[in-house]
Amino acid sequence: MNLNKQFTKLEKSRVQLDVTIGKEEIAKGYSDLLQKYSRTMQLPGFRKGKVPVAVLEKKYGEALKGDVAGDIMEKALGEIFEASNEHERPLPYSQPVLDKAPEFDLEKDLSFSVTYDVFPEVKLGKVDGFKLALPVVAIGDAEMKEELEAIRERNAIVVDCNDGDKAKKDFIATVNYSELDDSGAEIAGTQRQDFVFTIGTGYNIFKFDDEVVGMKKGQTKDFTKSFPADFEDKDLAGTTKKLRVTLTALKARNLPALDDELAQDVNEKFKTLDDLKADIKKNMETALENKMKELRSNALLEKIVEENSFELPESMIGAELESRWQMLAQRFRTDAAQLEKLMIASGQSKASMLESWRSEAEKLLKSRVVVELLLKDREIAVTPEDVEAEFAKIAEGAAISVEEVKKHYADPRRKEYLIDDIKEQRLYAQLLEKCTITKGAKTAFADLFKNEQ
Repeated sequence: MNLNKQFTKLEKSRVQLDVTIGKEEIAKGYSDLLQKYSRTMQLPGFRKGKVPVAVLEKKYGEALKGDVAGDIMEKALGEIFEASNEHERPLPYSQPVLDKAPEFDLEKDLSFSVTYDVFPEVKLGKVDGFKLALPVVAIGDAEMKEELEAIRERNAIVVDCNDGDKAKKDFIATVNYSELDDSGAEIAGTQRQDFVFTIGTGYNIFKFDDEVVGMKKGQTKDFTKSFPADFEDKDLAGTTKKLRVTLTALKARNLPALDDELAQDVNEKFKTLDDLKADIKKNMETALENKMKELRSNALLEKIVEENSFELPESMIGAELESRWQMLAQRFRTDAAQLEKLMIASGQSKASMLESWRSEAEKLLKSRVVVELLLKDREIAVTPEDVEAEFAKIAEGAAISVEEVKKHYADPRRKEYLIDDIKEQRLYAQLLEKCTITKGAKTAFADLFKNEQ
C-alpha cells in the first residue's frame, strides 16, 4: 500500500502513529466498493446486479465513503504493525485509539493518527553485583515437632464430650450468640446460630474464646467485652459489646500417639515412625531449598528494578489488576460482577481494592519486563536434552517415573511453561554468580511460608 508513517514516542510507553495514505489508494478503494455493491445490491426499479454506479453513489455515497475509509485504515494499520517491532506495535490489550475522524476527499491523501501502548523500551544498566540479604532458616527439632503435631491433628478422631465436661482450649465448640442492648435484650439481626470454631484459635468475630472456656453444653453466658482501638476488625475497634453465648455442642479431638502405627496410617510406605520423620525432613529440606531459590531471585529482581527506573504503560497495569480481580472472584467461587456487589456490601469498592494492589502489581510487571529483556539480550536457549534432564529431575524429586512426568507435560502449554522456567533459572544463575549473598534475620521455617497459606 502506498502510505507514509511516523511514530512519535509519548510518556509511559505510549506511541502516536501518524499515517498518510495516497489519494490513488483512496480512489481505487472507493471505486472497487462501488463496483462490488453494484453487482450485489438490489434496489427498487433495478434488477439485482444492474444498479448503476451513479445511482448507488447518489443514494449511499457518504456511507460508502465511511466504509472505504474504515477498510483502508484497518488495512494500513495491519501492514504497519506486521512490519513493526515490539516498541512500535500495540500491546495485545491496548486498542489503538483514533484521535479524530479523518477528512475523506477522493482528491486528497487520507491522513489520520492513532495512539496506543507498546512494550516498554528499557535500556538496562546495572543488573548484577548486588548484595542480597536472605533470611537464615534452620530445620531443627522444633520444626520437626510442629510438623508431627500437624500430622497428629490431621489424623485426630473427633468425639462428642460428655454433658458435664467443661470447654477447654482446642475443643471444638458449637455456639449460638447475639449482641445485647443495655437492658439485656437481644438486638435484632445480630443472632448467629450453630457457629462452629476451635477454642483458642480466635476464629470468631468477637474473639470470645476465653469466655467460652469453662462452659458446659447447654449453658448460656452473658458478658461484656471491650475491644482496643487498634483491633483488627475496624467495626469493633474502640467499642464495648454486651454478648450472649450459648454452648450447644462440644467435641474433643483425640490425637493419635506418635508411634509406628501412626506412620503406617499416614502412608503404607512407612514402616516406622523414623521412616516418617526422615520423609518429613527430606520434604522440608526440599521446600526450604525451593523457597530460598525463589527469595534469591525475587531479591535480585527487586534490586535490578530499583537500579533501572522506567515507566509501565497503563494498559499493562490495568490488565494485570483485572486479572487479579478475576482470580479473586474464582477464589470466592463467584463471577467478577457478583464479587463487586459483595465488596460494596462490605463497604469496599473494586476501584479501591485495585488501587491497593497497584504498587505490588507494578513491581511484579517491572520484574517480568526485566526478565524478558535479559533473556532476549543473552539469547538463553533450551535444548531437547535440557528438557529431558529436567523431566528426570522432577521425577526423582516427586518419586515418580519419568514417563509420568512426561505425561503431565504432554500439554504443549505446560511444556512451554517448563521451558520458560528453565531459561529463567539459567538467567538467575548467571546474574547471581556476580552477587554477594549475606545473612539476613533469623526466621522460623513456618514463618517463611506464612503468606502462602
